[in-house]
Amino acid sequence: MLMPSIFGENLFDDFFDDFRYPRKPALPAKNPEVSIMKTDIKENEKGYDLAIELPGYKKDDMKLELKDGYLTISAEINQDNDEKDEAGNYIRRERYYGKSSRSFYVGEALTEEDIKAKYEDGILKINVPKKEVKPVVDEAKYISIEG
Repeated sequence: MLMPSIFGENLFDDFFDDFRYPRKPALPAKNPEVSIMKTDIKENEKGYDLAIELPGYKKDDMKLELKDGYLTISAEINQDNDEKDEAGNYIRRERYYGKSSRSFYVGEALTEEDIKAKYEDGILKINVPKKEVKPVVDEAKYISIEG
């Protein structure tokens, strides 16, 4: 019996899966959890080191934004793979579009110059320094009285 593609290969795939059988890897479109930027965060005495997996992306596909104390990393890829034969007819044509982003609260004391980023071998490495926030001291401001 044929089932609509919204159910996957078989309507009962998920129903009969249990802990004895490994699950099939899902495509990012069918399982949004797969497309999340996997991030490792390591704390050291000077700050935090983030390692974000972004395989297949180029440096120009990424944006890092610091706004209101939040560091937002976004990556977008738009790829066309066209293969034509000698007559110019398509043999294969594939398109892929992907977009993902993550935000981390880093504090409002940091500026863009404080955060360092480097991309190599599919890993975006970001260094976020620790910056002490100076406590706000309520100072009484007096108004002089003339007379």
